[in-house]
Amino acid sequence: MRLQTLTPENPLGLDDPSLFIQCAIVNGAHVASETTFAVDNPATGEQIGTCPDLGIDEARGAIDAAHAAFQSFKHTPALERQAHLLKLHALLLTHADDLARLIVWENGKAWGDAVAEVAYAASYVLWFAGEAVRQNGEVLPPSGVNRNFVLRAPVGVCALLLPWNFPIGMIARKVAPVLATGCTAVVKVPAETPYTNLAFVELVHRAGVPPGVVNVVTTHAHLVAVGAELTTNPKIAKVSFTGSTRVGKILAAQAASTLKKLSLELGGNAPLIVFADAHLPTAVAGTLASKFRGSGQTCVCANRIYVHDDVYEQFSAALAAEVAKFVPGAGFEDGVTHGPLIHKAAADKVMQHLADAVAHGARVVAGGKRLSDTLIQPTVLVDVEPDCLLSTEETFGPLAALIRFSTEEEVVALANRSEVGLAGYFFSCDADRIWRVAEALEVGMVGANTGAISNAMVPFGGVKESGYGKEGGRDGTDEYVVKKLVVVGSALG
Repeated sequence: MRLQTLTPENPLGLDDPSLFIQCAIVNGAHVASETTFAVDNPATGEQIGTCPDLGIDEARGAIDAAHAAFQSFKHTPALERQAHLLKLHALLLTHADDLARLIVWENGKAWGDAVAEVAYAASYVLWFAGEAVRQNGEVLPPSGVNRNFVLRAPVGVCALLLPWNFPIGMIARKVAPVLATGCTAVVKVPAETPYTNLAFVELVHRAGVPPGVVNVVTTHAHLVAVGAELTTNPKIAKVSFTGSTRVGKILAAQAASTLKKLSLELGGNAPLIVFADAHLPTAVAGTLASKFRGSGQTCVCANRIYVHDDVYEQFSAALAAEVAKFVPGAGFEDGVTHGPLIHKAAADKVMQHLADAVAHGARVVAGGKRLSDTLIQPTVLVDVEPDCLLSTEETFGPLAALIRFSTEEEVVALANRSEVGLAGYFFSCDADRIWRVAEALEVGMVGANTGAISNAMVPFGGVKESGYGKEGGRDGTDEYVVKKLVVVGSALG
């Protein structure tokens, strides 16, 4: 059942109504305020609840709570931290339907996408449960009578600034390594999607994690001031941010005042290349997975799709036929494959990119209609010029724009003609070309013959203005530790 009966006591139809939390969480306690902001359902525009609009003072209180908790939590045995994460993993699976419901309510994703995101989040918690007991130091060769060791220690209090497009995936990817390494955190949740994040932290506490280890600040009107506090307060040792390149640069400049450790997963403009020797069914399936997941609202979505002249007509026809089968609509409705965009401004940008491409000669071969303020049909454009607006801006919506190319050298140059470099994709059956192009693409992640590149065991992150630092894999653990050299000499001289 996608929803239980909606009642005043259970307005979102959850199995466990206590997971609908309309408060911030500091030191294990719910925090309210006289000033609140509204949270809306993207599918209807109707308000589903409110959250406290907290400011600098409340943010400092959360930082102080995390700093106090760190003094003891950093000494928690690894097996105990692992047990917390394993319990959290079990709770995520137990409450998977409720978490998916919250995602649909506040983010708008189709039900299938929301369910998949919960499973994705749980996989990170499980991975980092293993990492909790893999925090090994190093024994280095001796230097004379001295013995050399490297210890790994938790970095300290972490500020985690989250995006709205993966309401549970991103908090899991950041909080899980915090817990695995013995750090503590202040989480600034997005005003668009606070409820899934708050439910996640509630489950963190139910898993036995002590109060103050993970704290949540909700804010809207004071977003800039709270962000500045989280990036300049000397008690914060690390900042992890997922969001736009523009905001990432601001946060990096602020964090430089105290030289905090930074992880920045910023904007993308992913190229996807279909070579003439590609297996076209695989290329179509991979393009669908990359471009249209979450209605195109992912940072690794294919934004520029380059197709070789020899297979252009065949590929575009096959892709359009599949996209025409998609059913856009409200996320809870049966049969809906793609939900609305997060708000009207996001939909406006997609329609701007579509209109610009058509003005430069492109044609719509699937979709193309705006069904409401936030709902756009998944769309395929052909005969797109390489210098359209979407070539330089991230569309962040369900618009697949197909651009012709004729040589490998030409398309690699086009693919690399971007200030950002998060992800790139290509499809080819030539083994030599796979390695050649994978090495040539100026991105942090490459999908060769696949449109799905993210999982808990691999490092996720970009190059150029897509940021630095990694999430996931062993690299994702290293972002939350510092390495300390210990040199032991002879006490006897």
